[in-house]
Amino acid sequence: MPQPPKGFVPDLASRILSARGQRVLLDSDLAALYGVSTMRFNEAVKRNEARFPADFSFRLSDEEVGDLISQFAISSLRPAKHGGRRKPPRVFTEHGAIMAATVLNSERAIQMSVYVVRAFVELKKSQDANTKVTRRLEALERSVAALDADTRKQFDQVYEAIRNLMSGHPKRN
Repeated sequence: MPQPPKGFVPDLASRILSARGQRVLLDSDLAALYGVSTMRFNEAVKRNEARFPADFSFRLSDEEVGDLISQFAISSLRPAKHGGRRKPPRVFTEHGAIMAATVLNSERAIQMSVYVVRAFVELKKSQDANTKVTRRLEALERSVAALDADTRKQFDQVYEAIRNLMSGHPKRN
């Protein structure tokens, strides 16, 4: 994972979510990353709306917000009686997150935009590596299909263990 600039603590890769088939970051996460309030961040984006086409940034629907809340237990997205969000959050793709740094003219925004790019690149590399391992594993499974039943059962257990390790959720027996 890329090294964050000084003074930055959160793990950016864990904040990358999936919405409408794209990897995105919430406006509030980017605002924190760039060292500004979410309100000020969104004001800067709104003043520069032409820089954020739909493939760079979009506002989540109420249904999508509900999905994120249930999948990731993101309680801060729930509208509160006092304070909190009044509109669904805006999300930013990799390109939108980088473009956001251009509308915020500060040294921190520049440093963070580099960090954001590196985080998305690392995520892509990780996904590519898992895809390659999955393909090789499937090819190996096909090649041992002709083995006797006991040997196949042992291989199936090994395949299952590898898949569990790849998913990050090892299964205990």
